[in-house]
Parts: sequence; structure tokens; C-alpha cells
Amino acid sequence: MPGKFFQKPGPDMQDRVPPGQHLAKGFPVLTYGQTPTIDIQSWEFKVWGLATPKTFTWDDFMAMPQQEFTADFHCVTTWSKLDVKWRGVKVTDFMQYLEVDPKAVHVMEHCYGGYTTNIAIEDFLREENFFAHTLFDDPLPPDHGGPMRLVVPHLYAWKSAKWINGLEFLGDMELGFWERNGYHHRGEPWAEERYSSRWG
Repeated sequence: MPGKFFQKPGPDMQDRVPPGQHLAKGFPVLTYGQTPTIDIQSWEFKVWGLATPKTFTWDDFMAMPQQEFTADFHCVTTWSKLDVKWRGVKVTDFMQYLEVDPKAVHVMEHCYGGYTTNIAIEDFLREENFFAHTLFDDPLPPDHGGPMRLVVPHLYAWKSAKWINGLEFLGDMELGFWERNGYHHRGEPWAEERYSSRWG
């Protein structure tokens, strides 16, 4: 992979770049299927399952506490981009607006376009996770998941769902799109959890 668009990380990057990853010189775009076009005036974010059902508008999210974030971003396709700058709402701040049943142990992320990905609730509720609407001081572009995506820095980027529009709280683990198609159910980069064991 090293070459025009990627470079092999040096020894000084071993504590930041997981095994098997290469540094991206830009910010690659990888998307399965069509990129949806979403008007923020009609954008909605729904919560259901083992939680009191609730629907949030774009203005609701903008009224929540906003913060700046800098995080490294690791894609399962073996590239990483360091120090990505975002703005958005911390997951832990968003959770203050919800009533979730203590029996919920897993979350299914739902997105415009039909994409889904699953995440254990202990991974979802980590302090460093956030919903992003701004990338490098500009509105998050559609090809990077705009108008809003979830960012989960400690897992591979397919867990950082683009075009997110809902959370379904679950009592058991269910698999999302890529997980049903051979990807690991968790996706931890430092352990190279790229694919499920049944796929070798």
C-alpha cells in the first residue's frame, strides 16, 4: 500500500498506528452503495428499542453542548489518518437526553441509506466517542458521512457510521451489515479484529 497516497509509519508512530496500518496522506473516502443526500431541515434522529422512543431534529442536536475533538481514524482497509479535527456532541452528553433500560447491552446504529452496524454498549458509552457534524472547520461533507456521523476512535471506522439517523438499544447482540458479511463483531484495531473467525 505505501506509495503516492499512503506511507509506512516509522518506528516513532508505533504507539499510534495499529499493526498492519499505513498512514494516509489525504482522507480517503470508502462507501458501499450510493451516498445519500440529506437536507438538515428534514433530518431526524430516532431512538427506540430498550429505550423510551424519542425523535430529535437537527436543531435539537445543535442545542446540545458542542465540543471540538481531535482523534486518530483507523480504517479496516489498512489505512489510518492521524489528528482528524471534528466538532460535534459527545455521546455521553447525548445520553443525558435518553431513558435507557438497564437491560440494554448492545446498540444497533441505523443510517440513511439503510446501513447498520452494531456496537456493545460499553464501547458506545466511552468518553471519547461523539456525533460529528463538522470536519476540519467545515460542515461534514456527504462523502464523509454528513450531515452527521458517529465517531468511535478506538474501533475500526466502519463502526463510525456515516449518515447516522438512529440508535436501537438491544438486549442481545445483533449483527449489522458488514458484520453479517464477514467482518468482526467488534473491530478493535490494535487486536486486528478485521474479520470474524468463521471467515478465517
